[in-house]
Amino acid sequence: MKEEQVLSQELASIEERKMVKQEGAPIPKSFWGYVKGFGPGIVVVLTWLGAGDLVDASVAGANYGYALMWALALALLVRFALVNTIAKFQLFNPKRYSIIEAYGQLHPYYPAILGSGSILYGYISAAYCLSGASYALYHITNFANPIIWAIVNILLAFLITGRSIYKHIELVQKIILAIMTLCLVGIAVAVGFQPGEAIKGVFLFELPEQQGAFDSFMVAISLIGAVGGSIANLLYPEWMKQKGYIHPEHRKVQKYDLLFATTMMIILNLAVWIVGAEVLNPRGLTVDSVDDLGNVLGQVLGRPGEIIIYLAVWAATFSTYIGGTDGYIRLAFDGFYTFSSKRREKYERNYKKDPAFKYIYFLMLVMPIIWVFPNMPGFVQLTVVSNAALVFLLPVISIGLLIIINKKRIYGDFAHNKLDTVIVAILSLFALWSAYKLALSFIQPLVS
Repeated sequence: MKEEQVLSQELASIEERKMVKQEGAPIPKSFWGYVKGFGPGIVVVLTWLGAGDLVDASVAGANYGYALMWALALALLVRFALVNTIAKFQLFNPKRYSIIEAYGQLHPYYPAILGSGSILYGYISAAYCLSGASYALYHITNFANPIIWAIVNILLAFLITGRSIYKHIELVQKIILAIMTLCLVGIAVAVGFQPGEAIKGVFLFELPEQQGAFDSFMVAISLIGAVGGSIANLLYPEWMKQKGYIHPEHRKVQKYDLLFATTMMIILNLAVWIVGAEVLNPRGLTVDSVDDLGNVLGQVLGRPGEIIIYLAVWAATFSTYIGGTDGYIRLAFDGFYTFSSKRREKYERNYKKDPAFKYIYFLMLVMPIIWVFPNMPGFVQLTVVSNAALVFLLPVISIGLLIIINKKRIYGDFAHNKLDTVIVAILSLFALWSAYKLALSFIQPLVS
């Protein structure tokens, strides 16, 4: 029964691809052609770089200086290795499976699990990002209240994502990337930087004693969860398809696209870390709320510094909010339609025709407003704990990927690539270890 269902899905997928005209994006011929071809990386980096990165990097910098820089370096390495392997698979597998369809070849329920996980994490991500974006606008304007600004953010996101046209989302994300870079790099330059201390932090692998509300291990794992280990890594192939990166010939522009995205992650994460290490840490201050960053920078740099950091917070959280609303819905329906070929055929693989779409869209776009109301968990607490919990998803994704890239019936002649296998195997071991250590950190206080 299982084999018949898998075969039916495979045949349906192949037939659909024959019926759909897939010309793909033009292959760049020059340097500026490659630059113009960038897009999925920009969209995904701003979906990745949300509240989790800003809060975790500032918490780590404020509480521990540069001592936990190794966690940032490891997280970025994990993310690049995993996402690059996923992208390569999507371009080169002979049956043109999406990554979700490939997981479906391992077990029919795998896509349903990933689809459900996309909705769950998409909602969590939207919750803390809408909260952060709303409080940021409130502090920038000193007008009305965060709930009013949450409504403004929701309406603005609806205008951008309502039609769910990729090129519109890409354009908005490019503008936001420019705003974030100017704000965060400008602040980092203004407060100063100690490169020697940062380099020591990358290579010494320290776990200092607890400072502030979260111990160093929890902060490190949360940072790795936010940057390197989440279902958000599966969003990149979705936007590759929307951009037209669908043939092996797109591999070169795709690699440059992802490399650019990772470089921007390094620059922006480092800028936030510097703020924590150079401004908060020397003063013995910790980050207990999103207000702390703005208040301290306001004292050091005046009202302009306060406005700039809150503008950066808004840009980071709002870009994740709109990117997630679009991306996680696409990912979820890819999972559901891979799991249920009947539903896919009924709605012609167009998820907007599916009655479930409007409910999921409402859940992702509007329902997160409840986390903006008073007496709900704080922005920082919600972000750190939820991102740490993401580590539990990493083994599900990485071990499945390890099996996929070593099955010839799925990956064809590219199966058993030694380098890809070693990279994903190391990642899978790290994922299991991180999940185990994090589980212990939750269990030990209960039994002691």
